[in-house]
Amino acid sequence: MVIDDERDILRILKRDLESNSLDTKFSVDAYSDSESALKAFANRRDDYYDLVLTDIRMSKMTGFELYHRLKKRNLSIKIVFFTAFEIDKLEYAQILPDAHFIHKPLSISNLIRKLNLILSLN
Repeated sequence: MVIDDERDILRILKRDLESNSLDTKFSVDAYSDSESALKAFANRRDDYYDLVLTDIRMSKMTGFELYHRLKKRNLSIKIVFFTAFEIDKLEYAQILPDAHFIHKPLSISNLIRKLNLILSLN
């Protein structure tokens, strides 16, 4: 699942992650707002999504609030914040102990490598 309120970024991420030209192909459900993503998540089996890639700063519901709501539904879901803003990872590690952070901009090949690494963690 990918959530970003910038539709162009969302479209590019979905296209590139699902592309056959890359080593790893993902199946991506893309949402432009946290509320829609949360509803979709609630309507799926607990093990349907392996990972959620979300922006932090979005209108109505931030990525951090989305994190907490998703974790209430599925503690084991891997959540990755994809952000252009500098954050203090040590500070957030206390609040969001199992969250991962990836900084924009990033090439799609590096993003895929990082997502695969996160998916391989227990």
